[in-house]
Amino acid sequence: MGLLKRIGHIILIIVLTTMTQVGGIIWLLAVIISYQTKKGKRIVFPLLYLLFNLVIIPPIASHFGREKLPWFGPELQPRNWFYPLAFRNYVNPELKLELEDAAHVLYKSGITITYLDANLPFFNGFPLLPHLSHNDGKKIDISLMYLDEQGQPTNKKPSTSGYGVFANTENSYSAKSCLSKGYWQYDFTKYLTFGTLNNLKLDTKKTAQLIKQLLSIPSSQKLFIEPHLKTSLGLSAQYKIRFTGCHAVRHDDHIHLQTK
Repeated sequence: MGLLKRIGHIILIIVLTTMTQVGGIIWLLAVIISYQTKKGKRIVFPLLYLLFNLVIIPPIASHFGREKLPWFGPELQPRNWFYPLAFRNYVNPELKLELEDAAHVLYKSGITITYLDANLPFFNGFPLLPHLSHNDGKKIDISLMYLDEQGQPTNKKPSTSGYGVFANTENSYSAKSCLSKGYWQYDFTKYLTFGTLNNLKLDTKKTAQLIKQLLSIPSSQKLFIEPHLKTSLGLSAQYKIRFTGCHAVRHDDHIHLQTK
């Protein structure tokens, strides 16, 4: 194996490990198996990756106090398949059960909980980049609720990733203040939409209902949204709702739930 190939493998292992925690190990195994069996990595890696994702990692993660959230479902589902495919859909067992209970209640009102980044399968303290937290099984990002072009409630979202399309930005004093102070990363998620899909507007009624249900979760500790959303959603009396400050990214494109 040439030097450039070795460097390429090392870079890929680092990237996959950073993004998925276990993808680097899977790639290394795929390289070894491909070398010994003379099968192409393009075949071995996807098959091995799916085997680890669906069969091998979940039971191991349970021994580390992590459970995976469902890939699909009418009540609780990811924004897209990237999150479960990248092993970014793990939480502790208590939070999983509480999310499923909340989703069951909300579904009766036509609300599906759509999750984004949660946590990786193993080890407290391992960073889920680009987040500052999401490293202990107790945090999860959840999409806001929206109205379609006809003004009807919908479970559709305005961006492919679920991040980066900010709601009611004309009222966001915090965004103007943070950006004017030089916190360049504050609205960085606008570059991570991976495409905008729908012309949607914030559904204040159902978003407020969603947030209240999340706050009723027994283990809920903090919930981050922008101050202007807290006001416009009529949630000013909710003491658990916090502003992250300028050092983090803005939270008027998603909800960040943190549990005890």
